[in-house]
Amino acid sequence: MCGIVGYVGIQSASETLLEGLRHLEYRGYDSAGIATVWEGELHCVRAKGKLNNLREKLERIEMPARIGIGHTRWATHGKPEECNAHPHRDQTNRVAVVQNGIIENYRELKQELQAKGYTFVSETDTEVIPHLITNLLDQMQSANELVDYTSPLTEAVRRTVNRLEGAFAIAVICKEYPDELVVARQQAPLVIGLAGGEYFCASDVPAILPYTNTVVKLENGEMATLTPLGVAISSFAGDRIIKYPHVLKGNRMTADKQGFRHYMLKEIHEQPDVVRDCLSTYLSSQSKGSPIALGLPDDLFTDLQQVQILACGTSWHASLVGKYLIEQLASLPTTVHYASEYRYAPSPLLPQTLMIGVTQSGETADTLAALEMEHKRRTQRSTEFRPRLLGITNRPESTLAQLVPHLIVTPAGIEMGVAATKTFTAQLMAFYILALDLAARRQTLTPERMEEIVVGLRHIPTQIEQVLYQQSTVIEELSHRFQETQDFIFLGRGINFPIALEGALKLKEISYIHAEGYPAGEMKHGPIALLDAKVPVLTIATPGAVYDKVLSNAQEAKARDAQLIGVAPQDEQTAELFDVLLPIPKVEEILSPILTLLPLQMLAYHIAATRGLDVDQPRNLAKSVTVE
Repeated sequence: MCGIVGYVGIQSASETLLEGLRHLEYRGYDSAGIATVWEGELHCVRAKGKLNNLREKLERIEMPARIGIGHTRWATHGKPEECNAHPHRDQTNRVAVVQNGIIENYRELKQELQAKGYTFVSETDTEVIPHLITNLLDQMQSANELVDYTSPLTEAVRRTVNRLEGAFAIAVICKEYPDELVVARQQAPLVIGLAGGEYFCASDVPAILPYTNTVVKLENGEMATLTPLGVAISSFAGDRIIKYPHVLKGNRMTADKQGFRHYMLKEIHEQPDVVRDCLSTYLSSQSKGSPIALGLPDDLFTDLQQVQILACGTSWHASLVGKYLIEQLASLPTTVHYASEYRYAPSPLLPQTLMIGVTQSGETADTLAALEMEHKRRTQRSTEFRPRLLGITNRPESTLAQLVPHLIVTPAGIEMGVAATKTFTAQLMAFYILALDLAARRQTLTPERMEEIVVGLRHIPTQIEQVLYQQSTVIEELSHRFQETQDFIFLGRGINFPIALEGALKLKEISYIHAEGYPAGEMKHGPIALLDAKVPVLTIATPGAVYDKVLSNAQEAKARDAQLIGVAPQDEQTAELFDVLLPIPKVEEILSPILTLLPLQMLAYHIAATRGLDVDQPRNLAKSVTVE
């Protein structure tokens, strides 16, 4: 859960690496560093904290190198201290390595290397890698070993990665090979960028988009050597691989704040266009037949008996909404699993099951591993148990896209804020479209009812704009009341219970206020004991089957002196009940989550901003969780 960049070319490596790391800040980190090779020496500069701390150090050093590696670290092994920051080097300052992931057998390797006299100065698992590479280089040189078709550095890295267990992506430089940058990937993302005599590597494409949109994506068990003359790719077994580059689609300017104070605020305001893009991508303009244009094959859904969804974090909340939609619109039993739990306690295999993996980045380690496990389990059974895998992601170039045969891409663009906003909305839209597609195939909705829902969805972007316009200033002013708040309760029922969970998560993530989401009807079964005048309660209430019951549940909270905030259409009941009403347009209940979500996102944002916190890069969090 960190960022890797690498560069070899004609520009200043330090500036190029810093710019690349700046575009990876959104992933979350606690330290940063770069290493370069210049005039036969390895130079390494690291700093705890924000990237500006590293930049200030580099400004005092003249380092005109043309090759280097950089890293932003999110601590897994060892505290966030400079000694644990990447790059890590061997004890002779000969080899430098940056790594994303976890080396599971590092303790055994470390003991082996210590027995040979190697000294370790950090608490990290990564430090074994430069020592292993140095040890192998020494062995090869002592034996006068000749290496066919590759350099000694590439061969030493190849032999090293074959000894590593776990998920990792690495980039390596060595002072004896000043024109070589060697990279390798196993269960962690890594992409190579090509720009006419300049070559880049990165753990995510935003780091290289300022320079090129022509990329080659490494797969598991692949490595590459980048030099000023080109890129050579091979397998961990040493076999040469020919890969063809492709051009990434999308606007490079999506990473710009465009006048907003924070990326998160900008991305909240991008949601009307995100919904419009989803509708234009997946709704057909044809009047005959199904209005859905997902382009998924019929055999994916033939004789389907159930759906199981695997996800983590915010994607899990979106999946809970998806469960409600699939069951209520398509009459198809649906279960949502935490991918991290499913890996170790999978449900019994049932026939004719559609497995859906939901991950914004397409790189969430637990979700990928759970999908891969499910594929293996099902391929060993009869035809009726055959794997039917579908992915929902915002990154069509991700590992998920390689793992599953079918994909629904959420066209949200690059999301820089660590706390998901527009990508959550895009995932909700993906589930609306999928549920309607399933309903059309299973004929569980009349054409008239299908049309009603589609028309309602087409109105949503304008209604989002209405909420954002009307409530931005109100919520900003409201947020000042909660600067000293320590606990917050969110209530919802039915399709809006997952939105209560997501609202609580957003507040926790960026304001560090303890917050919990509950089904409104469950308050009296225990959580009501938490309530007093110091605990605000935000209740989501939309007209529908549970509307009156939710208002009754809110009244119970108000009777315990809780400050009551309502997200609901404005009418006589809501105006009288809630201390503060954040009104939304009146829509039918099944369409309401996309609107009820907005005040919760804005409230979390403004509370965090009012408290002077780092909204876009909250402490301890990473954008994509690429390790278990």
